[in-house]
Amino acid sequence: TKARSSFLYQEPISSLLLQLKFNHNLTGLASLAALTKETPALVDLNKPDLILPIPLHIQRLRERGFNQSLLLARACFPEWRKKIRFDLLRRNRHTVPQTRLSGTARRNNLHQAFSLEKPDHVQEVKGKNILLVDDVFTTGSTLHECAKVLLEAGAGEIEAFTVARSGAAGTGGRPVSHR
Repeated sequence: TKARSSFLYQEPISSLLLQLKFNHNLTGLASLAALTKETPALVDLNKPDLILPIPLHIQRLRERGFNQSLLLARACFPEWRKKIRFDLLRRNRHTVPQTRLSGTARRNNLHQAFSLEKPDHVQEVKGKNILLVDDVFTTGSTLHECAKVLLEAGAGEIEAFTVARSGAAGTGGRPVSHR
């Protein structure tokens, strides 16, 4: 699994992402998507069969009113809009926000937090090349857990894209590598 990011998580990208995520401020979304398209992270991206935004738990989705990863997937990959599926993966339990957790705590927090939405979704992911989309790559724990579920269901290649990565980003021994 390859993980790629367009930017470091620093100004002005960090502010745009925070405004989107916590204030539902969509004014910077188009600019963010346009800037992302111009970065090397997307140059040799394999054409995916499916694009899966990282799911939020239903409680967090109700609190926030939207899934920022879904909005980013739609904005960054409009040409592949029909491939974007938000109904295949689910977050099984409400987890504490990752922002202030250490790498080990993040992995523990997300252990078995994801699954396929329905058992018959195995047929929809089996053999498919999948692109996971999230806002920020910090330790790779979220992407790792989602990739693990998809690979266990028989998915083919899995790549991950985040708009930004933490300056301290590393793989933490996870099979998600970073470009």
